[in-house]
Amino acid sequence: MDRRDFLTTIGSLAALDAAPLLPAAGEVGVRSTSNGPPRKVIVGTVMQAFWGEYPGLRSRLEQLAGIVDQMAEQAGKKYGRSLDLAVLPEAAITGEVGEDALERAVPFDGQVQDVFTLKAREHRCYIVVPTYLLESKEKKSCSNAAILIGREGEVVGTYRKVHLVVSLDSGTMEGGSTPGRELPVFNCDFGKLAIQICYDMDFDYGWSELARKGAELIAWPTQSPQTSQPAFRAMKNRSYIVSSTWRHNASIFEPTGKIAAQIRPPESILVHELDLSYAILPWSSKLKKGEALKKMYGDRVGFRYYEDEDCGIFWSNDHRMTVGDMARSIGLLEVEEELARVRQIYRKAGLPSY
Repeated sequence: MDRRDFLTTIGSLAALDAAPLLPAAGEVGVRSTSNGPPRKVIVGTVMQAFWGEYPGLRSRLEQLAGIVDQMAEQAGKKYGRSLDLAVLPEAAITGEVGEDALERAVPFDGQVQDVFTLKAREHRCYIVVPTYLLESKEKKSCSNAAILIGREGEVVGTYRKVHLVVSLDSGTMEGGSTPGRELPVFNCDFGKLAIQICYDMDFDYGWSELARKGAELIAWPTQSPQTSQPAFRAMKNRSYIVSSTWRHNASIFEPTGKIAAQIRPPESILVHELDLSYAILPWSSKLKKGEALKKMYGDRVGFRYYEDEDCGIFWSNDHRMTVGDMARSIGLLEVEEELARVRQIYRKAGLPSY
């Protein structure tokens, strides 16, 4: 019996039907969102470099406000409504800080807050605003931070980069910046949003903590254009990751680990709609690569199926029916449900299940 035949029999094992679908020891539980109504989120991101001579705070803020305007305009043309979330690149306000972060760091109060409060209200969107943030002149303290602004222009919260880049010659962290200590998850009106910044990508700690706290969408302002690690993080922790970068690409990674949308030069603005209520369905003869659900529900279901991964991501376009109900209507299990049942069989047989 090959893997496909074996897996398609698991759902019919009556003895396991009522068993709780729990992760094995040492695993982070993945929370399915397929039983909720559709949660469409229009995300805007950008690929924009900030090397070179600094133009001054006022000019930089005008530049960034213009980028948010472009995102909102594209969202209107593409989807008929404005943004839900705009993500700007790492240190977008200040640019690179060199050997002395305090010299370039700026306070949030004043010009920065005024500009992004206005833009958030104008476009009725959340904005992730990355900067080297002046925390205290007296204590000579600053951080590499990203401030989340809400739709009404309010400050929802701030993430301070935990894993700062270290100079191996001097031992200093990003020109004397202070590392953050907290990993907040922000409750937005569309779902749970978190932030990681650039070098945070290389460290498991932040990603596993955010998964434990239920983060569904993670903004990743960065100078690095990498794609392999974000794809892995998105797949492992079942979250969307939105990169906003200085070069090469800006990308949106979906919970399958695939890139759902991406831009490369000469493009600079990326706007994409995603749905935080989704199901990842593995290969099944019943599914027919998604065509079985398409035949039954037509445009009420949306999906991307990947033959090279033997799975697809599915979402509902009908507020009267969840994508979970759609999957169950033809007897399908989500990836995590299937694996949980397989693991129970392995454990009963004394086999490793993780």
